[in-house]
Amino acid sequence: MKINSDDTIVAISTLIGEAGIGIVRLSGPDAISIASKIFQPKSKKLVKDFPTFKINLGKVTDNNNFIDEVLLMTMRAPKSYTCEDVVEISCHGGIVPLKKTLELCVKNGARLADPGEFTKRAFLNGRIDLSQAEAVCDIIKAKTDLALSCAVSQLNGSLTKIINKQKNVITDILALIEVTIDYTEEEIPNIDKIEMIKKINGVDKELKKILSTFQTGKIFKEGVRTAIIGKPNVGKSSLLNALIGQDKAIVTEVPGTTRDVIEETINIFGIPLILMDTAGIRKHSYDVVEKIGIEKTREEIQNADLVLFVLDSSNELSAEDFHIAELLNLKKVILVLNKSDLPKKLDEISSLKLHATLMPVSAKENEGIEKLKKAIYELFIEGKVNTSEFFLTNMRHKILIENSIGSLENTKLSFENGVSEEFIALDLKAALNFLGEITGEVPTEEILNRIFSNFCVGK
Repeated sequence: MKINSDDTIVAISTLIGEAGIGIVRLSGPDAISIASKIFQPKSKKLVKDFPTFKINLGKVTDNNNFIDEVLLMTMRAPKSYTCEDVVEISCHGGIVPLKKTLELCVKNGARLADPGEFTKRAFLNGRIDLSQAEAVCDIIKAKTDLALSCAVSQLNGSLTKIINKQKNVITDILALIEVTIDYTEEEIPNIDKIEMIKKINGVDKELKKILSTFQTGKIFKEGVRTAIIGKPNVGKSSLLNALIGQDKAIVTEVPGTTRDVIEETINIFGIPLILMDTAGIRKHSYDVVEKIGIEKTREEIQNADLVLFVLDSSNELSAEDFHIAELLNLKKVILVLNKSDLPKKLDEISSLKLHATLMPVSAKENEGIEKLKKAIYELFIEGKVNTSEFFLTNMRHKILIENSIGSLENTKLSFENGVSEEFIALDLKAALNFLGEITGEVPTEEILNRIFSNFCVGK
C-alpha cells in the first residue's frame, strides 16, 4: 500500500528537556524546501543540492534573526525511514531552540505530526509491515535487555517469516480447494482429505508453538506487577528499599507511615519487576487518609501478577495477617518472612492456608534479598531462556493467531464430516485473513489509529 502524502509533517523527535542535542524531524514532499527557508548553510551550497545522508553545519534563522547553530541532514525518498523526503535538524538540546525551530517549520508549511505518524508512513509506504511497526514502539518502551531483544527480533521480521510460512501452506491448500470448485466438470483428481488434514495439523502445531511463548514474552515486555502487602509496620517499605537498592520509601517505627502506593521498576535477570509498596492493611482504621490507602492496596492486590505478603517473623500471627490471607485467593504469593535478624516467634504459617513459597529475609540487613529475586524469577520463567528464540509479546497477535487456529479447526471438522468445498474454502480464507491482520495486509483505519496512538510524537 502506497500513501501519497500531500502534506509535510514535523515533530521534535527527542525528549524535550535539557540535553546535548535535540532533533526536529520533517517528512513529506516539502521537507527539503521548508528546511531551505529556515536554514542558512555555512557552505555556499543550497539545501536542495545537499547530498543525501550528509551532515551540514549552519544556522536556523527567522528573517535573519539567529535562532541556533545546528546540523542538518537530508534523506531523500525512497531511502529514508518513511520512504519520503526526510530532513533532520540537530539543535542544541534546550526547550527554547527546539520549539523555535519547530514553530518555524510549521510557519513555513509543515503541520505537527500525530503520535507515531512517521512510523505509520513507513508502514503505509511499504518499508515495514504492521508487526514491525509495533516492534518500533516496543523497542522504545523496552525496560530490560530481554525486552529489547524480543522487540528487535520482531523488527527484523522474525514473526513475519513465521506467519508467512504458515500462510503459504494454507494458500496452497486453498488453491486446490478452489480448483475443485471452479472446474467441477473437468477431470480433476479428488482431493486427498487425509493429506489436507495432515497439512492443516502441521500449521496448527506451528501456530500453537508460537502461542506457547506468549506468557514468557508478555512478562519480558510488560514485566511482573508485584504488590508488597502486609499489616502495618512489618517492613514493607524496608523491603522495597532493599529490592531497589536505595531509600525510596520512608521508613519509620510509626505504623501507617505509607499512605499511598509507591511504584518502582527494577530488572531481575531480564524481567521488569514493577513493585508497589502499599499501605498496611488492618480491619479497622479511623484515619480517613489511611482508609483511602488501604482501599488502594486492595485494588493493587486485584491487579497484581504477584503478591509479596510480608510477615514479621519476630512476632506471632495476628488476626490482621489472617484477614490479609483471605484477600489472596487465586493469587501467586510469596510469603516474605521479614526481620529474620531478630529472634523468631512466628510459626504455624500453614494455618494461613496459602500455597506460597516461603522466603526468610532481613530487609534491614539486606539478607536474603538476592534469593528472593531468584525465587520471583523462577516463579514465572521455567528453565534457562534462549535469547535467540522467538517470543510472542503482543496481545493483538495472540488473539489473531487463536482466531486463525479456530478457523483451521473448523476446516478439519468440515473435511471429516464431508462438508462441501465452498464452506471449507471460507474457513481457510478466514484463517488466512486473521494471519494477514498481524502483518497489516488488510489494515483498517480503526486498527491503525489504535496501534499508532500508543507511539510518542516524533517517531
